[in-house]
Amino acid sequence: MYELDAIAACVVGGVSTTGGIGTVPGVLVGVIIFTLINYGLTFIGISPYYQLIIKGLIIIAAVAFDMRKYSSKK
Repeated sequence: MYELDAIAACVVGGVSTTGGIGTVPGVLVGVIIFTLINYGLTFIGISPYYQLIIKGLIIIAAVAFDMRKYSSKK
């Protein structure tokens, strides 16, 4: 079940879903941010099922922001 975490960390780190954009330091920052989110949700006692929903919402928000940001440049 690490696929969702890997995708989310990359998207939060700035990797474009359309390809060609992203850096290794950005991905590392995304991993750190997403790890903090995971530990925070576990620390406050959120159910693992709700954690998956929250992670999915984070991915949707990051992809929507990415698409909006790069669609305005075209």
